[in-house]
Amino acid sequence: MTLDTVKRAGETPEERQPFVELGMKDDEYQRVRDILGRRPTSSELAIYSVMWSEHCSYKSSKVHLRQFSAKAPKSEALLVGMGENAGVVDIGDGWAATFKIESHNHPSYVEPHQGAATGVGGIVRDIMSMGARPVAVMDSLRFGGADQPDTRRVLPGVVEGISHYGNCLGLPNIGGEVAFDPCYIGNPLVNALCVGLLRKDQIKLATAPGPGNKVVLFGARTGADGIGGASVLASATFEDESQAKRPAVQVGDPFMEKLLIECCLELYQADVVVGIQDLGAAGVSCATTELAAKGTGGMHVDLNLVPLRDPTLRPEEILMSESQERMMAVVTPGDIPAFMAICDKWDVPATVIGEVTDTGRLVMTWDGEVIVDIPPGTAADDGPIYDRPIAEPAGQSALNADGPERLPRPDDLLETLLTLLGSPNVGSKEWVTSQYDRYVRGNTVLAQPADAGMLRVSEVMPGAQETSRGIALATDGNGRYARLDPYTGAQLALSEAYRNVAVTGARPLAVTNCLNFGSPEDPEVMWQFSEAVRGLADACRTLGVPVTGGNVSFYNQTGSAAINPTPVVGVLGVIDDVARRVRSGFVAPGLRVVLLGETRDELGGSEWAHVVHGHLGGLPPRADLRAEQELAAVLAAAAGEGLLEGSHDLSDGGLAVALAESCLAQGVGCSVTLPCDDAFVDLFSESAARALVCVRPEAFEALAELCARHDVPCYGLGTTGGTTLSVEGVFEVPVERLREAHTGALPAVFG
Repeated sequence: MTLDTVKRAGETPEERQPFVELGMKDDEYQRVRDILGRRPTSSELAIYSVMWSEHCSYKSSKVHLRQFSAKAPKSEALLVGMGENAGVVDIGDGWAATFKIESHNHPSYVEPHQGAATGVGGIVRDIMSMGARPVAVMDSLRFGGADQPDTRRVLPGVVEGISHYGNCLGLPNIGGEVAFDPCYIGNPLVNALCVGLLRKDQIKLATAPGPGNKVVLFGARTGADGIGGASVLASATFEDESQAKRPAVQVGDPFMEKLLIECCLELYQADVVVGIQDLGAAGVSCATTELAAKGTGGMHVDLNLVPLRDPTLRPEEILMSESQERMMAVVTPGDIPAFMAICDKWDVPATVIGEVTDTGRLVMTWDGEVIVDIPPGTAADDGPIYDRPIAEPAGQSALNADGPERLPRPDDLLETLLTLLGSPNVGSKEWVTSQYDRYVRGNTVLAQPADAGMLRVSEVMPGAQETSRGIALATDGNGRYARLDPYTGAQLALSEAYRNVAVTGARPLAVTNCLNFGSPEDPEVMWQFSEAVRGLADACRTLGVPVTGGNVSFYNQTGSAAINPTPVVGVLGVIDDVARRVRSGFVAPGLRVVLLGETRDELGGSEWAHVVHGHLGGLPPRADLRAEQELAAVLAAAAGEGLLEGSHDLSDGGLAVALAESCLAQGVGCSVTLPCDDAFVDLFSESAARALVCVRPEAFEALAELCARHDVPCYGLGTTGGTTLSVEGVFEVPVERLREAHTGALPAVFG
């Protein structure tokens, strides 16, 4: 096969190139020719095809995502925002936290174990590249119906992949979600989050400054796995024959990644890294173009020097490979010996493959011939931007008009509660979470099934001072709410994650998001996407929590059937003293049970409508952002003053499910009286901005006064104690019967 050099490209302008097969449109290919003044070489085409893919360039979403910056609230805590590998926030005492969530949806359908495992590995490297030690992971998972054969194939492999990779790295999995809906059949959502800690003066960035500095590729060798993964799997409609795309799925080695983590931390401590980038989507193509574009502007790379697992790989394949466990660093010549010595200590292969220049060109050679000569910014930053057509779905008005009001409301409210508790969405996720290590490293303060995960910020870097501070994290989303109203649905996803952080006693600080939608070429999907982004940006501005970064995942559909729009939101919060954290549920007998927030008749998109009637229609609950903000302020203040003994947010299934889960937390029953006349609405409404707390009797008055100052409704419902959940005049049920219903759903399906 003839080597396609820059010289040859200039001499053969009409040679046909497989740009369509690589996911490029005719006009995109022509634009590359216009940029270069000639046809691209096959290696240059490889770079542009992956860098301009939907997954890497955000070409269909950029025009909307700009709202996150335009509407961003002022935040003194924000140290690094969107545009880097992950956002960084100041959490006090000289510490910073970095966190991000990303999707690995399509690879996880094709090859569930490796797709999910490498999703964890990729997000962990994003955190490493900011100069941080990764300290925990979370995951947000969505599958088709639990009883569907496809779900039984995909879910066990996904859980196994997450468990294997995270456990091997020694990272606790402290929270997340598992949800089921027929819309995800054939297109599961696997969104992985990682959080890391660092001193705030140790932040690293993806940049390549300083002509003469060396470019070092270190970590695993480059193989054929994952070639074109970003453009092949995440930037096209997913069809049934996608099983043939297995070679595009990366293969992970968590033991190499563990060595890479420790190696990077020692490199940072030795101060021998000028700039760093992980190799994820688009591999060497992404790392070189982005580093060069953000640095002095030029770089020379000899691709012959890239260490290979497969010596038959062509330059194009090396550039497109997404082999895992690789990093690229920029190092001064004088620091190369120390850099290499540290890599050797950790048994991490490292090779100088190039040098930073000031030419403004990314030049690559193979066998002494120039095969790439491009302005790096044109690949990294100047890809196509589409303002795609938007149209409200044809049936949206009819969907919203078909509310749950027409559904028969039950006479037997206990049977309704037991039905919800025994459903896959509401039931215990212990079958999944028991496969994860939640407490490895010893810094986990709260973990599943708590409303949010919490970690103490301890000595994670050599020489760092101990602190009593902690960070809390939660992820949430509800595709049914977003299908009914994507603007409100996105705000409700943020509201729930924000509230879940707040019920632990932490103060919400910042947001990351993973926006999972169908094809951007469908105007109805783009309407859903644009509304969701607008809603999330508006809500972040109101709540005062900036978006620090995230991910857009398009083409989540099989054929023409798109998933429900599913914006998943992660919120990070901080607590001054983890000893003041609030545990989930009813922690002891003899406590007052208190409902905070206002309950309205809001059942559109609810678990009751979904599970009992298979119905989706009407409007979702109102997103009352000011009420969320005041509720969070009450919860943080009450925790800080030691008023709260336990807490739990109200969300899926409403007060009925919250009461049941609170009883199940420690096996403590309760006796309550509902605040209104309509027991069904009281129990199953999913109104937002509500929480259930328990306090010592002598602390109730202080809590009520605190709520009054913040205009948060406060209802004393009853007391904890006994072995039953008793709702006066409605039902009484043994806690053990609740447990039987709650724990049986997933084992019944998956064994």
